[in-house]
Amino acid sequence: MTAALTFNDYPFLKELGLEEDNYGMYNGKWGGAGEFHTTINPTNGKPIARIRQATAEDYEQCLKSMTDSRKMWAAYPMPKRGEIVRQIGEAMRAKLVPLAKLVSLEMGKIYKEGIGEVQEFIDMCDYATGMSRMIAGQIIPSERPGHVIHENWHPLGLVGVITAFNFPVAVFGWNTAVSLVCGNCQIWKGASSTSLITVAVTKLVAQVLEANKLPGGIATMVIGPGRSVGEMLIQDKRLSLISFTGSTEVGRHISSVVHTRFGRTILELGGNNSVVVMDDANLDLALRAVVFGAVGTAGQRCTSTRRVLLHSSVYDTFVERLTKAYKTINIGNPLEETTLMGPLHTSGAIKEFEEGLSEIQKQGGKIIAGGKVLKEKGGFFVEPTIVTINHDADIVKTELFCPILYLIKFNTIDEAIDWNNEVPQGLSSSMFTNNQMNVFRWTGPLGSDCGIVNCNAGTSGAEIGGAFGGEKETGGGREAGSDSWKQYMRRATCTINTTSELPLAQGINFG
Repeated sequence: MTAALTFNDYPFLKELGLEEDNYGMYNGKWGGAGEFHTTINPTNGKPIARIRQATAEDYEQCLKSMTDSRKMWAAYPMPKRGEIVRQIGEAMRAKLVPLAKLVSLEMGKIYKEGIGEVQEFIDMCDYATGMSRMIAGQIIPSERPGHVIHENWHPLGLVGVITAFNFPVAVFGWNTAVSLVCGNCQIWKGASSTSLITVAVTKLVAQVLEANKLPGGIATMVIGPGRSVGEMLIQDKRLSLISFTGSTEVGRHISSVVHTRFGRTILELGGNNSVVVMDDANLDLALRAVVFGAVGTAGQRCTSTRRVLLHSSVYDTFVERLTKAYKTINIGNPLEETTLMGPLHTSGAIKEFEEGLSEIQKQGGKIIAGGKVLKEKGGFFVEPTIVTINHDADIVKTELFCPILYLIKFNTIDEAIDWNNEVPQGLSSSMFTNNQMNVFRWTGPLGSDCGIVNCNAGTSGAEIGGAFGGEKETGGGREAGSDSWKQYMRRATCTINTTSELPLAQGINFG
């Protein structure tokens, strides 16, 4: 017997325009002719609502709408595109609270983190709005008399965005705010398990487009399985760029397919992030950073702290304080104010947690805190877990997407840097030290090999003004701030001759 939907238990869902049954395709009109997908509340394992998924025909309708809108949107002045993005931010701001509650309900992160995630999209809209009046090319001196060389930046055209369950609002915001300002039309496929969030956010974007009498083809959306709908996106030669956030395994496949057709990718893949605690570190700071980094979002951030490398002189003290702190973590309903850790997102994550701990112990690891599945809570809850293990155990090089934290003892900064860098992933890293020499060594060319290299700040909680992304098996993509916008545009180097002569470069005389 099919369990009854619990949609009516959450009045804030109706504030977002959601219903028990929702369409999973938008291209200016709502539709979807595929099978129903039922979203699950990870706090209790009960169904929330249904979404009618997109079919191949629905996908083609989106691409047609995008193609029809491409020239108009590319010619729309960039500051005016920025104004549309500003209005999207305002629409998000008006629904900040119900959206944050939806993130907690469907994804499982605590309400405070849900607020922060929606705010991140709002901040990106503010950032991109300002950027819409600042993106510039450059004038380059020419060696030829009467010649001018300048660079122009133009939209790529059509872009695909595939986002993961763990940041179902923010990562879409990183891409959308920048890509729309850059003049692209896009299609978004969110994770199926957070489909209600995808629909709710799309409704807010659609509301702004419709209010400005702009076509829905500027920002389309499809919901469906990765093996069908997702595969259509990555195989589609009409999409100049695929931005993907997810596992390294899937990212490797996407990279192979998209680059074979000479498309571009922005890949945000696995992280295996370490905090290095030096002998001179402020242990109070380091402790707070490690607890938030390891426990926040139940260890399901790509920037979650996975490893803590502890100098031998502070090891015992830090371990004692950390295990005490873990005992104070309130695990429960993410919508309740006092909760510090919600559930894992799916039952599959519970399996990963259990199998991961079994393998850890086979490889010599020892569980010193946590380690249990909390079946009595009724949802997908586990205890945040601390493990002591050797730095070179094979399991340490594998990202387990759950709240398992490795503690590793080192003696010298050389060891700490080498062990930080020896994993195949390269997203985020942090060192706690008050020694300036350590700081500049850590952040220098022979220090951390990650894309995010922090000092006296944790591995997670990056600000939007910097480029977000990592190296090695993290994929090399960059999103959000700095010059990440360049990935969404194509560069044209233009040489203009203002004379009646035709001199050649490098002094060549061709008769």
